[in-house]
Amino acid sequence: MAQYVQENEQVMSTEDLLQAQIELYHHCLAFIKSMALRAATDLRIPDAIHHNGGAATLSDLAVRVGLHPTKLSHLRRLMRVLTLSGIFTVVHDRDGEATYTLTRVSRLLLSDGVERTHGLSQMVRVFVNPVAVASQFSIHEWFTVEQAAAVSLFEVAHGCTRWEMIANDAKDGSMFNAGMVEDSSVAMDIILRKSGNVFQGINSLVDVGGGYGAVAAAVARAFPDIKCTVLDLPHIVAKAPTNNNIQFIGGDLFEFIPAADVVLLKCILHCWQHDDCVKILRRCKEAISARDAGGKVILIEVVVGIGSNETVPKEMQLLFDVFMMYTDGIEREEHEWKKIFLEAGFSDYKITPVLGVRSIIEVYP
Repeated sequence: MAQYVQENEQVMSTEDLLQAQIELYHHCLAFIKSMALRAATDLRIPDAIHHNGGAATLSDLAVRVGLHPTKLSHLRRLMRVLTLSGIFTVVHDRDGEATYTLTRVSRLLLSDGVERTHGLSQMVRVFVNPVAVASQFSIHEWFTVEQAAAVSLFEVAHGCTRWEMIANDAKDGSMFNAGMVEDSSVAMDIILRKSGNVFQGINSLVDVGGGYGAVAAAVARAFPDIKCTVLDLPHIVAKAPTNNNIQFIGGDLFEFIPAADVVLLKCILHCWQHDDCVKILRRCKEAISARDAGGKVILIEVVVGIGSNETVPKEMQLLFDVFMMYTDGIEREEHEWKKIFLEAGFSDYKITPVLGVRSIIEVYP
């Protein structure tokens, strides 16, 4: 046996083999953390802890979430994963009984109607969504089969685009758009605190693809003198909430963008390939004022490799990129963004990484 090991340099040591197996299985089971998070969100476990005075035992949770009597031990198993991954904290008393409390992460999962600063429970449902997850199982076919390569990953799995499903499935569309509102509310709170000066000195702004107007509403509250407009598809703006400070316009960003000092696109261009991004930005350039009059385009997007140097944000950028394959989207590095800006006729840009994973990109005519 010793002679065989010496002759074959590819054979790992016993310890290396063991660690390799552990790492491989850990990668394979990583999705369980996402599934556990989705389960906690749907069971409204954060709400249960909050309504129980901020701390809850398993028995407390069982009552508040309406747990089936036979599933108490299974809830304990779910909570072990969720505490290990930092969604909740746990302390044990002398008898070993566990009491769970919220963390900064699970506070973002508190529901509407519960006292909270921000919520992202619908965004959990956007990411950890059966239709999105199922699309990822088609990557092999998408990479290798000619017919599949001509369409998006989502179309391979479901026979329609993500946007067609959102438009035709009211429940799915409502969830998706609610998630976008949540994400925009959090992002704009951070941006206005850390980089609100990007909106200073302008008189008008159009939020392209702005959905229900969360970004525009945040700008209008912080800068009441800015005239804010939202452009999105007619079936989306038709369901937008009434806001006297925002004008909603139904239309196609490839055809027309209303004139304004500034055009803002939050997480829009990452849905499109290079040539389409150039077309969209050319429309933006037609719409904005001259640079000396404050004209610019503001993008809120991932710039891969720019931002926090911590492991989690860096990994998240790359996970975002692969996730976006399902709509045939892409997260770009700076040189990829620069090429798009120049082809669209812009002269300069400035990247400000204020969102950890995402950045503000100011693009100048």
